[in-house]
Amino acid sequence: MAGERLSAWLQTLRGRASAGIRNDQVLLSALAVAVGIAAAFAAVLFRELIGLIQTGFYGFDHERIASGVMGLAWWHLLLAPALGGLLIGLYIRFLMPGGRPQGVADVIEANALRAGRMSGRAGLGAALVSAASIGAGASVGREGPAVHLGATIASYIGRRFRLARSQSRTLLGCGVAAAVAASFNAPVAGVFFALEVVIGHYALTAFAPIVIASVAGTIVSRTYFGDVPAFVVPPHEIASFFEFGAFALLGVVAAGAAIIFMRLVPAMQSLANRTRLPGWIRPVFGGLAVGALAIFFPEILGVGYEAMDNALNEQYVLGTLIALALLKMLATAISLGFGFGGGIFSPSLFIGAMVGGAFGVVATIPYPHLSSGHGAYTLVGMGAVSGAVLGAPISTMLIIVELTGDYRLTIAVMVAVVIASLLTRTLHGPSFFHSQLEARGVMVRGGHDVEVLGGMTVSDLMHEGATTVRRDAGLGDVRAALLKANGGVVFVTDGDGRLAGVLTLAALGSDAFAADDGAGFDIDRYLDKSRPVLRASESVGPVIDSFAGVGDGVLPVVSGRDTPVLTGWLEEADVMRAYNHELEKLRDEEHGDQAKPGGYIG
Repeated sequence: MAGERLSAWLQTLRGRASAGIRNDQVLLSALAVAVGIAAAFAAVLFRELIGLIQTGFYGFDHERIASGVMGLAWWHLLLAPALGGLLIGLYIRFLMPGGRPQGVADVIEANALRAGRMSGRAGLGAALVSAASIGAGASVGREGPAVHLGATIASYIGRRFRLARSQSRTLLGCGVAAAVAASFNAPVAGVFFALEVVIGHYALTAFAPIVIASVAGTIVSRTYFGDVPAFVVPPHEIASFFEFGAFALLGVVAAGAAIIFMRLVPAMQSLANRTRLPGWIRPVFGGLAVGALAIFFPEILGVGYEAMDNALNEQYVLGTLIALALLKMLATAISLGFGFGGGIFSPSLFIGAMVGGAFGVVATIPYPHLSSGHGAYTLVGMGAVSGAVLGAPISTMLIIVELTGDYRLTIAVMVAVVIASLLTRTLHGPSFFHSQLEARGVMVRGGHDVEVLGGMTVSDLMHEGATTVRRDAGLGDVRAALLKANGGVVFVTDGDGRLAGVLTLAALGSDAFAADDGAGFDIDRYLDKSRPVLRASESVGPVIDSFAGVGDGVLPVVSGRDTPVLTGWLEEADVMRAYNHELEKLRDEEHGDQAKPGGYIG
């Protein structure tokens, strides 16, 4: 009944909006305020729920969990996460069949592949699983689940107002920005996180509503929690120009830590799969492992803000910093790999704090008078590792500044974050979130609407009748083939039609114009065997990236990977034309919706 009344109220509101609001941007701005407030309240309730669950497991609800558990028996620390894992496993097994913990990666996927549409039931269920995981002591973060919850609320409102693709995606970003702003008390960082990680562009049409939502979320958060930074740190000054070399080197070390961490999580997931345990029981064993580590280092439990605060205030020695960095990596990988819900933002901040602090201790030893103190390196390390893990250097720099209120080290943070992010992107990939999506077979780049090509396969766009030569062909045959080949590309096959490689005029170079008949000509010397090969059955959307670095824009198409018999070729220009054509169709549909009653989006 309540749901019907809410639906009727929304229908009435929408009808009035149709009569009184004709400007799309005005309507979207109004919805941004509503989303910002709703997402912020959801983030507040999420944090309160974590405290309530934590009280049930440990007897207190404050964030200083390491201090709070000091008086508890060792068996309590061992069994509390395991019991939480059992409850979470049973909940997923019986109340979320086929479900799994969700987070920021799912928001990115919804934005890029489903026009901002998310399941409300799955979103609420994921929030409950994450709150229970954090409350039970799993080594995960609370910010990712808050982002997912905020995006779920935004998606719900977008569906109710029948928003079309472009504005549904913008509204999704509003929910993300408000959730980040409310979680971190960081309105500027909330805006840039939504634009950088989820939306994928900075167009003014998206920027303005997202700013509005972030401000609304911040007002709600500051009204409830107060306007205080998450960490209280002593003031830092860069002691010497020569320290920038150390900050740059810290960026390199942070990249290594980020890569190890991002590879450890899927390794634990593989380990959990190899155990062949039922999915619902895996969190129990994960909880036992985390609890065993917490007996010796309780700082790894939960989000770990207390330990980060201690590191920023230089309260740990070198050995403790190194141990906490390594154990937090392991505990977080176990928690996520064995089925707990939660995010990776807080763990990456924690790891960065310990890595940065340890680096600072070592760097200070030879030239103490040139050092800003290892607390400063702790702050820089937080930004460097988390920026590399999240693949969001801009928003991470802003979050670090807003979390600590310390603007003096901004340049140092920028140096380390940029170096760590570039190295991580080169050696590992764009981010932890994109790695999660790629593991599911989902390829997303830059927030674009790649789903418009999702229904097409390579066979729909490829050309048949490729120009080929046999692998034992002579120079004369190759010359003749090149003269009639499309784009100067010839495909070389074995006797049974299997693709052996690609031959181009550029690869032959001056040998193509040799005066002799090419006696002793060896075609294998000129073959390009590293060029990507497409399957005819592949979806077109994910293969767009395969054209990167292929100067002639031509890729071979085969019938299968195991038996790569050449069937044709695909040109990048044809893919782009199809992509633009589908986008034009979507725009026409959206403009058509404008003419209908209740259709707002153009």
